[in-house]
Amino acid sequence: MMQEILSVIVDVTAVFVILYMVIVAILYGVLFLLAGPKIKKEKELNREELIEDTAVNTDTFPLSVLVPAYNEEVGILNTVESMLALHYPQYEVIVIDDGSKDRTAEKMIHTFEMEPFNLATRRHFQTKDVTAGYQSTLYPHVYLLRKENGGKADALNAGINFSKYPYFAAIDGDSLLDRDALLKTMKPIIDSNGEVTATGGTVRIANGSLIVKSVVEKIGLAREPMVRMQIIEYFRAFLIGRLGLSRLNILLIISGAFGVFEKKRVIKAGGYDTNTVGEDMELIVRMHRTIKEENSKQRIEYIQDPVCWTEAPSTISSLRAQRKRWQRGLAETIWKHRDMLFNPKYKGIGMFSLPYYLFVELLSAVFELLGYAIIVIGLIFSFISIEVSIAMGLLTIFYGSMLSSLAVLLEEWTYHKYPDLKSVVVLFLYALTESFWYRPMLVWWRVAGLYQAIRKKKGSWGDMNRKGLSQTNAES
Repeated sequence: MMQEILSVIVDVTAVFVILYMVIVAILYGVLFLLAGPKIKKEKELNREELIEDTAVNTDTFPLSVLVPAYNEEVGILNTVESMLALHYPQYEVIVIDDGSKDRTAEKMIHTFEMEPFNLATRRHFQTKDVTAGYQSTLYPHVYLLRKENGGKADALNAGINFSKYPYFAAIDGDSLLDRDALLKTMKPIIDSNGEVTATGGTVRIANGSLIVKSVVEKIGLAREPMVRMQIIEYFRAFLIGRLGLSRLNILLIISGAFGVFEKKRVIKAGGYDTNTVGEDMELIVRMHRTIKEENSKQRIEYIQDPVCWTEAPSTISSLRAQRKRWQRGLAETIWKHRDMLFNPKYKGIGMFSLPYYLFVELLSAVFELLGYAIIVIGLIFSFISIEVSIAMGLLTIFYGSMLSSLAVLLEEWTYHKYPDLKSVVVLFLYALTESFWYRPMLVWWRVAGLYQAIRKKKGSWGDMNRKGLSQTNAES
């Protein structure tokens, strides 16, 4: 009798999981259809001509580049040198050392020949004390702030307090920008006469690429299978997911590695939240909230072409820590803004985008883990039929591997970033294997991250165990 009851429970659960995965696959298909026209248009654009037009435009706004850093001695010099190479009329670079315990500040001071100056910052936000400020004698638009440790959000708020320009770009301390990234990211803001209040660019993984003088000169593939899978994962997230949501003005994430913001709107929203590890997403949701409550027509957009290069985790421990942190941040943001869920006052954000991030991005890991458990336990104890197991297996493969393979093909069709066909083929083949090893691993970590969020475990900057982008080489 008990076995029959368990069999019914497993069968019902299996059907529920199958329906869930079908619905999610359909949603991804809808996002792909929304993204398709923009991808096609992007392929046909003359990007060089657009860049030159923006570079000479007298309406191009000056901006501040904020680089929060905590124990970034390995990569901070490369990041700042990348900022110095940017093709942009007027900008300042502000590195905020958030109480680093390594030689982050010392390297900055020595390399760029920095001297102290008297701090006179505006107090838009309360932050941990800023203890010292330095300015480069070689590059007067490069600054360093040293402050007590308060976390990434606190460091960014301190940078906003100090910044003098009406727009700012937030860049991770381990990242490099393409020379024209700021021009491309600012173009929608300039063209919209202020209607676009924030933009996010595409983040790509630099592991394995040839980097010369802090500039990615030749794109290559890292040798580690785990890093290659992250490259594919980023293709899928940015090219299909974010582009589709952006077209409806319901994008809830601008990557913390690279985004441009109207400072006035961020100040009005209250700045970065220091009580979450997902400060980048939480700020965007809060900006949407203020925009909708004001009945403003302002938009937040994702721009495909501007590229920020970052160092991906290359060890299991660092990738696990990153994904748990991302999942905690997502859960914290949705919980904090739960009153917006299914609230017509917030239009597409409340009726589609937040539910999408709740049921697809956050809870999908729980449903997928449940699906894996049903397949394994059901077959061992004969609780489900072979047909149901096959159906769930095929859906799992389609849900993961096929969508990722499509993202690889779309990336190559649109941008042709990789110089040889071999790299594209390798990534495509890796994408086909995603559901058999990489995705189950991520699912387990994401469920663990959700559990940590429920327990309200305190977050931190995290430890990437970085090797430094300057040490990567193109694959031979």
